Amino acid sequence: MNQLQERILKEGQALGNGILKVDSFVNHQVDPKLMDDCGRIFAELFANLGATKILTAEISGIAPALTTGLHLGLPVVYARKTKPITMPDQVYLTLAPSHTKGRMVELIISPEYLANHEKVLIIDDFLASGQTILGLVRLAEAAGSQVVGIGALIEKNFEGGRNALKSLGVPIESIACIKSLDNGKIEFVD
Repeated sequence: MNQLQERILKEGQALGNGILKVDSFVNHQVDPKLMDDCGRIFAELFANLGATKILTAEISGIAPALTTGLHLGLPVVYARKTKPITMPDQVYLTLAPSHTKGRMVELIISPEYLANHEKVLIIDDFLASGQTILGLVRLAEAAGSQVVGIGALIEKNFEGGRNALKSLGVPIESIACIKSLDNGKIEFVD
């Protein structure tokens, strides 16, 4: 069992409706050492893809993306959920459903930071239905970039996200893969 799985079992909470609360070490309070270890794992898994940039979604994807970028020596771009006044008028924008927010959210990237011919590695906190990651793929493609790999700290394989992403034909890796959150019990894929 890896370190992330141990923390999920120790501090994670299955809240029902497929929601896993990992706020004490990933989503609200971040454990930098754990994120560094996860970034190192992703860097090893994706070292040979030739990625030139890492892409994630605001806000929970930033920590694992940043540590992965540190270990790969790559810049990290994150899709904003609201457009600041510092961003140019013309942006890349898509919508994606948020399971935890219970609504659609905007994902916005400035063309200043994602350009043609980038080889993009997507790193996020969760792979559930795959819809947020597919939104990031749409943004990368709109910018003329190519997605070369996808990594998620935690995959909830019972939500079908991996299947939704398979047609992309890129490596998909998760550090902790959960098969069930039924009855408040967290069960990992063997």
